[in-house]
Amino acid sequence: MTRVNIGSFNLRDFAMPYIEYYPGQKYDQKTFEKKIEWTAHQLKQMDCDVVGFQEIFHPDALEQAIQVMDTSADSQLVVEGATGEKPVVGLWTQFPVIRKESIVDFPYSALLHFEEGDFPLTSFSRPILKVMVEFPRQHQVVIFVAHLKSKRPDIREGADPHDFYERAFGKARSLIRRTAEAIAFRFLILDELTQSKTPVIVMGDLNDTGISVTTEIVGGSPPWKFLSLEKKKKIWDVLLYNVYDIQARQSSRDVYYTHIHNGHYEILDHILTSEEFYVHNRAHIGRIEYVKVLNDHLIDDTLSREQIPIWASDHGQVVATIKMK
Repeated sequence: MTRVNIGSFNLRDFAMPYIEYYPGQKYDQKTFEKKIEWTAHQLKQMDCDVVGFQEIFHPDALEQAIQVMDTSADSQLVVEGATGEKPVVGLWTQFPVIRKESIVDFPYSALLHFEEGDFPLTSFSRPILKVMVEFPRQHQVVIFVAHLKSKRPDIREGADPHDFYERAFGKARSLIRRTAEAIAFRFLILDELTQSKTPVIVMGDLNDTGISVTTEIVGGSPPWKFLSLEKKKKIWDVLLYNVYDIQARQSSRDVYYTHIHNGHYEILDHILTSEEFYVHNRAHIGRIEYVKVLNDHLIDDTLSREQIPIWASDHGQVVATIKMK
């Protein structure tokens, strides 16, 4: 049996030293070196064959961490559209890359329509990365890496960010954008699942929990138990399975969280797979064997005076082991 480890890693503002990644924010050389060291250490612990990254400002910076961690000459970092002006996603893989694509615009068919007219959102706040790689035994797999809109209030320019009414509107704006992005993302996934029948893996920071509406839009909803078998098969064919749910069914212990905010322990970082990696699908090519989260570095600052160092990520890393047939 061959095992493949896949992981998702929100890097938290990975940028070169002395260059502002946000206004007034930049790393000095010492802090940058610590960030390289810490990131390489986490990557070694993840021990992955494929990693989806979020919050890359400068790919050259990430390359340095990978060089510290990686000993394989055949590995490749795929990052598209990085300008340093805003963060993008990326994929590092030890498997051959067949094709790659950065997707900025929503599919036209995924645009939201209301009786009053079309919705003005037409593009992702952070482009989706789509990469086809060749897994062991010559299995071609399409991997999507995503970073959907955060829950942070989208405050209008010039408005008071502490105004209660404005913050309520800001939260709604963020949710609406994340919902629009989730719909567009789902359409991209459906196109891949229905047109090519290629196995699909989605990984990244979806900025909401596994049972949220937006995450469920991305992955699809399981069939109602009283549907006919034929109708269930059609739904299963385009359904994505969250590795967290698979792990939860295999273990009675739950310490699974990837982010802490205001005392709330949340799962924002996800890995979703198509039925080709689900053991109950008779035609599966592999199955999710084990899932782990590297979250010991996260701190609940409502209980502790400690803070996460600037060079560390404020997200946990998710790793899923696939046991190939």
